[in-house]
Amino acid sequence: MPAPLLPVTLDVSLDAAGVVALADVQTIQERTALTGTAVYLDALILCPGIHMQQKSPELNLSEYPACGAMTTGYVFRVENSAMVYYLQQVGKTGHLTTLSVSPKISGWESYLSATFSYHNTTTRSSLAYGSIVILTITIIILIGLARDWWGLAVVALLILSRICNIVVIRRRSTPGWAGAKEPGVSGDLLVLLSQDRWIRIQGFVDDLKSVTSGQWLRDQSKLEGWVTALATVIVYLDAALVSNLTQLGKILLLTLLIGSVGLLAIANSETKSLQMHGRIVSVTGPPRLYKRRRDLADELIKETGRDDWAIRLGMVNNEVTKVTM
Repeated sequence: MPAPLLPVTLDVSLDAAGVVALADVQTIQERTALTGTAVYLDALILCPGIHMQQKSPELNLSEYPACGAMTTGYVFRVENSAMVYYLQQVGKTGHLTTLSVSPKISGWESYLSATFSYHNTTTRSSLAYGSIVILTITIIILIGLARDWWGLAVVALLILSRICNIVVIRRRSTPGWAGAKEPGVSGDLLVLLSQDRWIRIQGFVDDLKSVTSGQWLRDQSKLEGWVTALATVIVYLDAALVSNLTQLGKILLLTLLIGSVGLLAIANSETKSLQMHGRIVSVTGPPRLYKRRRDLADELIKETGRDDWAIRLGMVNNEVTKVTM
C-alpha cells in the first residue's frame, strides 16, 4: 500500500479553520439571485455562506420600487426581490438603463440548465465557475491521498449541506402566480429605483410579468424549514469537527473555502444577465445620462404618446402636461 501524502507543513495552529465556513459572505446568495434558482453542480461550490442561501431574497434590502407600464398607464411595484437586486446592480444614478426580457427557455435546454446555468453566463464567468468545481475535486483527491478521513468527512458534510439547500431552493423557486396571461402583447416598463436610478424594461407582457410580479422564492413549508435547519446545523458541526483534521487537511480546507469564494465572486461579477423563471433579462446598450428627471419624463411621454403613467409615478404634474401636450 502506498504511503499517505504527508508534505512538510507550517507549525501554525489552524484548529479554528472551520470558522471560515461560518462567515456571512453573500456570494452564494448573489449567485442564487442571478440564476434565479440553484443547480445541481452547485453541490461542489463549497465556500463561506452556505448557511445563508435561503436568505437570498433579502439581497434587495427591502426595496420594492414603483413601476409604470407605459403602454397601459398602470402603476405597480416590482415584487420580485431577485429582479430588484439585479436592477440595483445595473442601475446608475441619473441614467436610464434599458433592459430586454427574452422569451421562455423550453425543451431540452431547461433540463440541461438544471445542472449548470449557462444561459446568462459569459466565458469568464463560466471559467471561474468551472475552476471552483475543479478545485473542489482536486482538494478531495489530495485529502484522500493524505488519508485524512476526518477531512473527507468534513468536505462530505459541506456537500450534504449544499445539497439540502439546493433541493429547498429549487422547490421554492418554482414559478407561481404572475397575473393573467396576455400572449403576444408587447410591454414597456419604467422602474424608478432609489438613488435616482431609472430602468426601462422591454419585452412581451407575459415575460415581463414573470420577472417582476409575484414571489421569487415562496415561503418555506415546515418540511423545507426542517431541512434548512439541518443544513445549517451541519455547517456549524463542520466547524467543530475541523480540529480533528491533520495540518495538511486544514490547509487544504482553507484553500478550498477561500479559493472558492474568490472565484465565485469573479463568476458573479462577470455574469451580466439575470435568469429568472426561464427568462433572460439583459442590458441593451449603455446607460443614458439625463440632466434632470423631467427631461426623461418628457422624452418618454412624447415617445409613448401618453402621460398617465408619468402622472401616477409623480414624475410630472397633471396641469403642466395639459399645457405642454
